[in-house]
Amino acid sequence: MAYPFQLGLQDAASPIMEELMNFHDHALMIMFLISTLVLYLISSMLTTNLTHTTTMDAQEVETIWTILPAVILILIALPSLRILYMMDEINDPVLTIKAIGHQWFWSYEYTDYDNYWFDSYMYTPYELLPGEFRLLEVDNRLTLPTNTTIRVMVTSNDVLHSWAVPSLGLKTDAIPGRLNQITLLCTRTGVYYGQCSEICGSNHSFMPIVLEMTPLSFYEGWACFA
Repeated sequence: MAYPFQLGLQDAASPIMEELMNFHDHALMIMFLISTLVLYLISSMLTTNLTHTTTMDAQEVETIWTILPAVILILIALPSLRILYMMDEINDPVLTIKAIGHQWFWSYEYTDYDNYWFDSYMYTPYELLPGEFRLLEVDNRLTLPTNTTIRVMVTSNDVLHSWAVPSLGLKTDAIPGRLNQITLLCTRTGVYYGQCSEICGSNHSFMPIVLEMTPLSFYEGWACFA
């Protein structure tokens, strides 16, 4: 999760988030180079007395400043499209979870198990234990196995919500009457926090998401007694 005064992205815990962070650095470097070039040109124009009267009619210069932006856009668009297709792929999920948004809590259904579902409410400040995070802890965490392809189907029971977990690179809208699906593949055990990312009413800030990622062997034992 994020820590105070953090400037960068949260640590990646899934292959998709690693790709998103690489693309972020790639686009940021291109922006840095463009900004440096523009700053240099502005500085040189303001400080030099030399002028070239034939520059404005040079076909070579016009060709360069037409083709170069197109090449830069292609260098940004191709990795972006690749990641978009990766995020939409659903490859033989081992487990399917259904997340349902309500005002203002989440419900989860383990569709591969017989009639197993629960609601997940945020802890009030008076219910928190020492070391727990205010506005992020819930009474029932979503427990899932690591290194397993999981399909998450997201919908809503009332208004628009958004199911988002930044460390895993997950974010999809919960729309009433419609099912959206995303792939979840976590490579590290731990507890991951998220929140509703769609303004859904007065208590929008009070419906956190908590995922507890465990080894597959532990999850199988937990599922037997759940």
